[in-house]
Amino acid sequence: MDTIILLITGFLLGSIPTVQIAAYLLTGIDLRERFPSVSGSGVYYVVARWAIVPVGLVDVTKGGLAAYLPYQVGAGAGMAVACGLAAVIGHNWSPWLGFRGGRGLSPFLGMLVVVFPAGVLLLLAALALGRLVGRTPVLALLGLALLPGLIVVSGGSDAALRGSIGMLLLTILKRLEANRRSLPQDPGLRRVALWRRFWYDRDEEQWPPEEE
Repeated sequence: MDTIILLITGFLLGSIPTVQIAAYLLTGIDLRERFPSVSGSGVYYVVARWAIVPVGLVDVTKGGLAAYLPYQVGAGAGMAVACGLAAVIGHNWSPWLGFRGGRGLSPFLGMLVVVFPAGVLLLLAALALGRLVGRTPVLALLGLALLPGLIVVSGGSDAALRGSIGMLLLTILKRLEANRRSLPQDPGLRRVALWRRFWYDRDEEQWPPEEE
């Protein structure tokens, strides 16, 4: 029963639609009507660039708290990782947003703060480099792909390793699923769209077209 309660708590923490709340309170905008994902990118482009900092910190805290709570009731790293991933799932498929959401990287960073802090540095470096070269989705995916190797080399826990692999799989699933966005009927165009989703986290050549 404690396990179920912890997992549900993690999911509900992650499901809090921070970016949607911030966008509505600051501008009255419903991000679901403007972007394919309800994520920090929407706040950055539509609301205000400064808002991404507090919004991101709240989302990081959601994952960190979900992973921290199991330790307070005597559970181990395995449950901490499971609850952290539950927060990621809640963030990605929030019931408050019709089971839509973001990509879960912020709550995952919060989980890493608790179970494998060195991984935070790797992912932040990947995001910074991606921002510098204009390929943030690509570098974020590569950072997640390198994380299991870093955990093994540095002697991290098996639970952290399983969590990193789980996050990589969740990220790929979320990118390809794209909040249930429809795919082209033409097989060739469908393959192109899936390729772009996998690497660039978008269907279009440029996103968002009107803001960038």
